[in-house]
Amino acid sequence: MTQKIKNILDKFPDFKANIGIEIHVQLKTKSKIFCSCPNVFGEKPNQNICPICSGYPGVLPTLNKKVVDFAIMAGLATNCKITKKSWFDRKHYMYPDLPKNFQITQDQAPICTNGHIPIELPDNINKNIRLTRIHIEEDAGKNIHGKDNESFVDLNRAGTPLIEIVSFPDISNSSEAKLYLTRLKSIVQYLGISEANMEEGSFRGDVNISVRRSDETALGTRVELKNINSFKFIVNAIEYEIERQIKAIKNGEKINQETRGWNSKENKSFVMRSKEEAADYKYFKEPDLPIILIDNEWLNKIKLNLPELPHKKIKRFKTEYNLSSYEAEILSSEIIFAEFFENTCKITNKPQKTANWFLRNVLGFLNENNLNLEKSNITVQNFAELVLAVETKKINSSIAQEVFLETATTGKSPNSIIKDKNLGQIENTKELEKIIVDIVKAHPKEVDAYLSGKDRLFGFFIGQAMKKTQGKANPKILQELLKKHLK
Repeated sequence: MTQKIKNILDKFPDFKANIGIEIHVQLKTKSKIFCSCPNVFGEKPNQNICPICSGYPGVLPTLNKKVVDFAIMAGLATNCKITKKSWFDRKHYMYPDLPKNFQITQDQAPICTNGHIPIELPDNINKNIRLTRIHIEEDAGKNIHGKDNESFVDLNRAGTPLIEIVSFPDISNSSEAKLYLTRLKSIVQYLGISEANMEEGSFRGDVNISVRRSDETALGTRVELKNINSFKFIVNAIEYEIERQIKAIKNGEKINQETRGWNSKENKSFVMRSKEEAADYKYFKEPDLPIILIDNEWLNKIKLNLPELPHKKIKRFKTEYNLSSYEAEILSSEIIFAEFFENTCKITNKPQKTANWFLRNVLGFLNENNLNLEKSNITVQNFAELVLAVETKKINSSIAQEVFLETATTGKSPNSIIKDKNLGQIENTKELEKIIVDIVKAHPKEVDAYLSGKDRLFGFFIGQAMKKTQGKANPKILQELLKKHLK
């Protein structure tokens, strides 16, 4: 079950918010959308450019078919209707990082329409966030601002293929926005069409927010928050902007339709410009690209190759592995988590224990050390080895924490660590009984206090025994022996 998250509207019960989100997803094709330049991140400025993506006069674009395949995949995965006949348009605006002074995009005939993405709210309430459209377009370049008012333009990103996923204003608060974004990010990663890395700009969000009084039916004036690059900042920006608009309405001020930026250091939004309307862009059909015609054969071929999607995987994890909604959601949130979990279960055959160790120890270690699972020393093999070492009572859970940390830090296998450090669990009852007898004899006052009713001292004796055995004693045997000798 998704936990309830407080949001700013709890302070203002007389107001409602309507939030729509536009997500730009960079597609991970090998080449750009209209030329053969490599589509890679992190190269030196202006290395991956040619006359086409640099906007030279007289050059002609050629559409990358893989971009259309990926867009169709996204549409099918989000329950959209696929447009059988679509085309490109020119969207005109002048900015230094847009070399042609127009962007090739889709205006009148987006490739996907009328979809929805399911999210699960607290108390197992399901909600569909409707999508108005998904359309294909090219990315712009990137402005780099230096010292002394210098600015530079890097066109490596120009011509990178994008899909823009646009929702209806169905989102009611910041917590729903985060659930929606998390699910959408999972979907594009599961499909393999994007890295969806916000830090690298391959998953960028514009958030449209309007506020109205609860008894009003018409939506309030829409304000756009532009290019926010983390889920945390999006949540903070939504919270701030809703409160700003509510306070303005209460003070009798007019809400202007505008585009605002987000200052994450000061935690507040600021005006960038008044919001443009479609007429300002002077759209017209792109004359240099053909119409896209999608037939049933093309669609069916893509449908057959769609992977299991996050919401279906969550449902399967709950039934097949008997996991809670919370466990299933986290394990399915990233495809690498889901694959790691299932591959480990194939070895351990202990899904609940595997899930517990993954959620508590693996994710905890990754978060503390700011690591990605694929770049860590934690592998399916050594993780499964650890789970089995605990389950077969080779080591106890206390020693397992120590072994896990060393494995995660060095990559060394748990079995070799257990052997090299002689960490195997002590199971010999006679050996443990001698230790217990010595401890009881050495602490007569504590024994008397325990027998007089201070039951908490039982933990003291367990601690003394663990200290004597360097944490290697079988806890169950210890407890049974202590109960016997403390009578």
